[in-house]
Amino acid sequence: MRVGADSGGTFTDVVTADGLTTKVPSTPADPGAAVRTGIAQVSGDDAVPKRPADGRPELLAHGTTVATNALLERKVGRVALVTTEGFADVIEIARQDRPSLYDQWADRPDPLVARPDRIEARGRLGADGSELLAVDAATVMDPPEDADAVAVVLLHSDLDGSHERSVAAEIRSRGWEVTASHEVSPEFREYERTVTTVVNAALRPVCRSYLEGLAEAADDVAVMTSAGALVDVRRAADVPASLLLSGPAAGARAAAQVARACGFDDAVGFDMGGTSTDVCLVLGGEPAVAAQHDVAGFPVRLPSLDVHTVGAGGGSIARIDAGGALVVGPESAGAVPGPVCYRRGGTEPTVTDANLLLGRIPRGTAFSGLGELDSQGAADAMETAGVTAEGVVEVVNATMVQALRKVSVQRGVDPAGIALVAFGGAGPLHACELAEELGAAAVIVPAAAGVLSAMGLLSSPRGIELVRSWPEPLDHSGLVAAGDDLAASAVAAVGNPAAEVEVAFDCRYAGQSHELRVGSVDEFGEVHRRHNGYERAGDPVEVTAIRATATLPAPVSIEALCGSWEGKWAGETVVGPRVVSREDCTIWIPGGWEGSEGALGALVLRRSSPSPAGGSS
Repeated sequence: MRVGADSGGTFTDVVTADGLTTKVPSTPADPGAAVRTGIAQVSGDDAVPKRPADGRPELLAHGTTVATNALLERKVGRVALVTTEGFADVIEIARQDRPSLYDQWADRPDPLVARPDRIEARGRLGADGSELLAVDAATVMDPPEDADAVAVVLLHSDLDGSHERSVAAEIRSRGWEVTASHEVSPEFREYERTVTTVVNAALRPVCRSYLEGLAEAADDVAVMTSAGALVDVRRAADVPASLLLSGPAAGARAAAQVARACGFDDAVGFDMGGTSTDVCLVLGGEPAVAAQHDVAGFPVRLPSLDVHTVGAGGGSIARIDAGGALVVGPESAGAVPGPVCYRRGGTEPTVTDANLLLGRIPRGTAFSGLGELDSQGAADAMETAGVTAEGVVEVVNATMVQALRKVSVQRGVDPAGIALVAFGGAGPLHACELAEELGAAAVIVPAAAGVLSAMGLLSSPRGIELVRSWPEPLDHSGLVAAGDDLAASAVAAVGNPAAEVEVAFDCRYAGQSHELRVGSVDEFGEVHRRHNGYERAGDPVEVTAIRATATLPAPVSIEALCGSWEGKWAGETVVGPRVVSREDCTIWIPGGWEGSEGALGALVLRRSSPSPAGGSS
């Protein structure tokens, strides 16, 4: 048995390679408990002889929100930072940009390392990586006794990690848990490298015990990284900062595969769960990638898919703010207590309550593990809060449209040629209205849309991406050899010589402050033109970093996972207004929309008539 388990803020979704699915309420106090419950529910089926009698899976592919939630809530370990003498305040000085340009009350998040916990070490490397002053690791002060972990970030260690190795070895010999920047994020930009290393050190105490506990749940446990690839659970525990977009990355992978099968190489993945909504642009059949992403206001410079997240989900709480305006989210009722209609103690109205009252979730519906939903309780909560179901849906839709425009229109992509791939438990409830507002060509609701991220876990490759700074930006001699060396290291890290390898370079025109990833330096001009609308022929091109990605085939193909769903629409044309209830999600098809079956059992929805006055019915 091969299992994919995606732990969300409200539900934990579990799928098997042979098509069984289940959703169980998440268990925030012990996220692994919900995973084990889900595995138990899909195991032990005597009709499937390939399953072991004890229900223990051969493979568990896991997506997790534990790292993300810990950082958002600042429930992380206390970190001591060892850095180069004179640079202890880099983590606090940060960059000159402000969180909100015109809001004088908006503050950056407090640094993850307090000033007394920053330790300076003598020793210095030059900007070219040469040694200016030797480091004496033995003289480095001890961290505070009650620190949980130590981050070592020395100047220019992205070019030469010898000073960091010396200091890290010394502190480890004193019994400390140490994260060194050259092991996690060996790239230039001192502030981002410092924050990334500190985030990793802060998350290790939180994530290690949880992940090690899951290691016993299957013969082989792999965890999804932000880059959309599965890694061994031990590596995931060592580099938990790479897991901050774990679940969303799996969903983006699966959305791209389904969109491509349905004839759309360009799409936007739209994953609306119980707590948040994640969107990701897909171009040429592949999710967009990013070298850095922000979580809780902290820049994490690790490879990731370019996923944008907003606090809008089925559990997002609706309220009237101090100015009398209706606000929805980002606060969420989460899994506990959940929306009012879940009958688990929730008292504040949510988006799910609104959809129930509007009939988009049919009265009498029973969600997995929750029983029949309480429509009267939802109505009472709306009245007490002074909000209406129609208003709640309108406001949350506006938030999500902004997110969709951010990854499409604002990046020069015309929505008229793209499909909106709607998944997550709540995505298909809102997708048609959002597509109409965005101007998208179609909506694709994949088979098993409510658990698509869990399916993405099983249909994503195993792999690892390594990156190294390039010390001489304008000197391109030796680039190919350096790329080959890094590729060999990536293959060794994956542990299989049959791995497929791809080498890429981060490039920019001299004087620019942002880079684009290209397969070769010669391609940069054309790639720059596609992204920015122009190229500067003849201008010198700088190379700032080399990347090598080694991948192995996915455990299961998306075609195999969706095979049992094909033909379920039986050639039917689904005409709105209509509600389609499924075990994993509910689909709302407004008037003026109709759908038919696409590839892999997906429902492809398009407008059949102009929008009626006042919007969708």
